[in-house]
Amino acid sequence: MRPERAYSYILRCADGTFYTGWTSDVTARVKNHNAGKGAKYTRGRGPVELVYYEERVNKAEACRREWELKKLTRKQKEELISAWQEVPED
Repeated sequence: MRPERAYSYILRCADGTFYTGWTSDVTARVKNHNAGKGAKYTRGRGPVELVYYEERVNKAEACRREWELKKLTRKQKEELISAWQEVPED
């Protein structure tokens, strides 16, 4: 049986604010946010841009990490995003 995939992610809204969430499908979730079918917070703040995500082992871990990310200050989120975007993909 294939393990459950789950992701914690951060979006940058058109108004410059950040939204943090979790999902099992990052691409589909971003599309939902941009279609106005995502979280209430992102409605009216689109389009949104995926600026950070982490794969976690399961939903519980993704939710736990989402909570940790939400507690970060804006500056800490910006630093995390900046460091993540500088990492080359394999």
